[in-house]
Amino acid sequence: MATILVDPRRQIDAIHPNIYGNFIEHLRRCIYGGIYEEGSPLSDERGFRRDVLAAIKSLKVPNIRWPGGNFVSAYHWMDGIGPKDERPRKMELAWNTVESNRFGTDEFIQFCREVGTEPYICVNMGNGTMDEAQHWVEYCNGVEDTYYANLRRKNGHDEPYDVKYWALGNEVSGHWKIGHKPAEEYAALAYEYAKVMKLVDKNIELAACGSFEQNASDMKWNQVVVEKLADIADYLAIHMYVGDWYGGYYEYMAASEHIEKFIRAARGIIDVGVYYSESGKKLKIAFDEWNVMYSHDPEHPRHERYTLQDALAVGMFLNAFLRHADAIKLANMAQLVNVIAPIHTNTEGLFLQTIFWPLQLHTLENGTIALDAHWDSDCFETEQHGKVPYLDASASYQPDLGRISINLINRHRTDALPVVIENQHGNLKSDGTLFEITGEDPIVMNGFGEENVKLVKRELECPSNPFTVTLPPHSISMVQIYLG
Repeated sequence: MATILVDPRRQIDAIHPNIYGNFIEHLRRCIYGGIYEEGSPLSDERGFRRDVLAAIKSLKVPNIRWPGGNFVSAYHWMDGIGPKDERPRKMELAWNTVESNRFGTDEFIQFCREVGTEPYICVNMGNGTMDEAQHWVEYCNGVEDTYYANLRRKNGHDEPYDVKYWALGNEVSGHWKIGHKPAEEYAALAYEYAKVMKLVDKNIELAACGSFEQNASDMKWNQVVVEKLADIADYLAIHMYVGDWYGGYYEYMAASEHIEKFIRAARGIIDVGVYYSESGKKLKIAFDEWNVMYSHDPEHPRHERYTLQDALAVGMFLNAFLRHADAIKLANMAQLVNVIAPIHTNTEGLFLQTIFWPLQLHTLENGTIALDAHWDSDCFETEQHGKVPYLDASASYQPDLGRISINLINRHRTDALPVVIENQHGNLKSDGTLFEITGEDPIVMNGFGEENVKLVKRELECPSNPFTVTLPPHSISMVQIYLG
């Protein structure tokens, strides 16, 4: 037996829609052969895959980060504009391939407009220059009679793109990165990048490059970045991937503890950083790379085939984002198509991976305000994190509908979990809604013609307050109740 208590008065903060963002990178078949496949009978005249566009639209992705990722640290955006047949083919150093540059800034913006999402561009702080970053902002957002704004117009785009979100490099703390820099050097340079970019457009929001590993060295990196950039940046960008790396179901299901610890550490560093800010400004968190990552297919690395237990891990990330909605205002699942992705294609079609469903459920059905819910349950024992509750949870509220959405994950491998749900303020209507994502086994997968995991919706009777819902083993559920 488990319990969860909700109260619409116990509010954490508004949930920013941008926490449900995504990410595309020039990596294997994410862009070429994923969202963009010239000459395919499945593509439109622009080269965009129609089936992929439809799937992305059904996710209602609020923002998409591009062009990387590791790719950006050697990417020069001028290579990807102008007539496609005149663009240079270049060695691509991050992933050891050849970049055709047929998908560039204009195609990215066109893609974002087609799927109804905000573009989020990461600039090259590897082997790029400050001028290059400045000119990119001018090309996208310039309104005056200036060279780069006119270059955009020459390329057929009279109106500015109004790109609001920009990242100051990607994972520059990595010693293997093209253009790796120590924290102090990165922070000093990023300040100058930020300065000229905001001089071009004062309305943009900037994410400073934070840590991508969860260790003491990267926490020190975050501290330096926050202290130096608190007054000019808007976000601290952090990254995390989890997976069944230890070969045990329950060790994997304890990933929520790792996620929670990392977020709390970043929040603490940001809180201290306020004392280094002349204005007392507090950075927000951009969790702009996160997902499950390990390869079930060694012949096609990063083209993951996801299991139901991977979907539970995705649900744990999303629950954490709601529990920290006052700090996390931007997040990007990595990546959108084919490469560690919820959407998987071949030349003939696509299927939706298990991890698609929790992302869609949270995006479409959560409310606008995160609630500070209290829950408890029996625990399982782990080597990494000690005792961990079988139940993982978050909650949200939609005031205009009087609706509370309760996100519940039963991590028990074999047993159903009865959960007593109690609303502590106001009466409940007798009818609610229950969404479930489950399957026969934690390692079941989806595939072409195989939909073993999907989202199921049904009506729910709420005969009393409190009432009990029984969660299937290894499942994600959302209970929606309405105030009377």
